[in-house]
Amino acid sequence: MNKDAFIGIARHRLGTDGQGVTTLAAFYGCPLRCKYCLNPHSWRENDRLRHYTPAELYEQLKIDQLYFIATGGGVTFGGGEPLLRPEFLAEFRALCGTAWRLCVETSLAVPWSAVETAAGCIDEFIVDCKDTNPVIYKAYTGKDNGEMLQNLQRLAKLIAPERIIVRLPLIPDFNTDADRDASEALLRSYGIERFDRFVYKTNIDK
Repeated sequence: MNKDAFIGIARHRLGTDGQGVTTLAAFYGCPLRCKYCLNPHSWRENDRLRHYTPAELYEQLKIDQLYFIATGGGVTFGGGEPLLRPEFLAEFRALCGTAWRLCVETSLAVPWSAVETAAGCIDEFIVDCKDTNPVIYKAYTGKDNGEMLQNLQRLAKLIAPERIIVRLPLIPDFNTDADRDASEALLRSYGIERFDRFVYKTNIDK
């Protein structure tokens, strides 16, 4: 069975990657090249990657099953971009069952087929939208945002709104609070109800 590459695993996280106690499993690989990327090693070549099949990752993470069940937590897949590996997510869900809460931190900048597969096995989508303005989005990520917006609109029709939270960051030198207000207004028209607004911290001090 093929193994997928991960840049790291972080245990015992609380309040940052979904409800309860979570373990963050971060995939290697990302379709974006964000200017203030938090994990640039998720797309740069490196020799520190770990490789797992779904069964091997499950064996690695089940040590914290008691914490997951007691707190309503589980595993959050990040990266990088976890929806580049939808089959892995589906196989992992089959192994852990429904007792663990599974989340993804995703840009949704992937084919719809991957989002649709994930919708059948993931409890919560934490969508890092960046900005709905196409000029701002492309300047920051290097990619058009049409695919992301279309996927988000379709996902909002496919699953319950409480299963989606959209992150709308204030990105220094790229967008403004007015831009974020415009993004939120557009996404509410899609049926999105949950938003996380915050400010990016960068290494660049003006």
